[in-house]
Amino acid sequence: MSKDDRIEKIKEKIGAYPDFPKPGIFFRDIFPVLLDPTTFRLLNAVLVEHIKTKCPGVQLIIGLESRGFLFGPNLAQELNIGFVPIRKKGKLPGEVFGVEYKLEYGLDRFEIQKNSVKPGQKVVIVDDLLATGGTMKAACELMTMVKAEILECLVVIELDFLKGRDKLTKPIHSLIHYD
Repeated sequence: MSKDDRIEKIKEKIGAYPDFPKPGIFFRDIFPVLLDPTTFRLLNAVLVEHIKTKCPGVQLIIGLESRGFLFGPNLAQELNIGFVPIRKKGKLPGEVFGVEYKLEYGLDRFEIQKNSVKPGQKVVIVDDLLATGGTMKAACELMTMVKAEILECLVVIELDFLKGRDKLTKPIHSLIHYD
């Protein structure tokens, strides 16, 4: 089965909910993909193949809270490299670096443990969705703070009409695009 065929099978499983969580939002739901083991395996295989091909020498997978945690550890395991979480404020022990980022309804904060990434390590940042780009931009800022080399930001779904990639200065790859 070609990569395009596998991506189409994954896309068929993604749920869609109009007016969730509020009117005017068309929510794309990744959870039906995880519910089906065959489709979830396809997704993981496509992501691993992409990283092996486009991000040679990657040393760490960085996963964003919370849905980046659904993919990141599996990818790290398959690639035989480490996984590092980026979490919301107050969820990580020890010393942390933090970055505030803007939400449509206020501010939030991402943090990473100071000793989790060594300067110069090559990383791929993983999340399920790129919408407005605020969380991915904050993750990139954290990687700059720890002096990591970002090979790529990798997401399953991108909502192109929100133009989140315009906020990013690092390479971004999305498997599935919605206009």
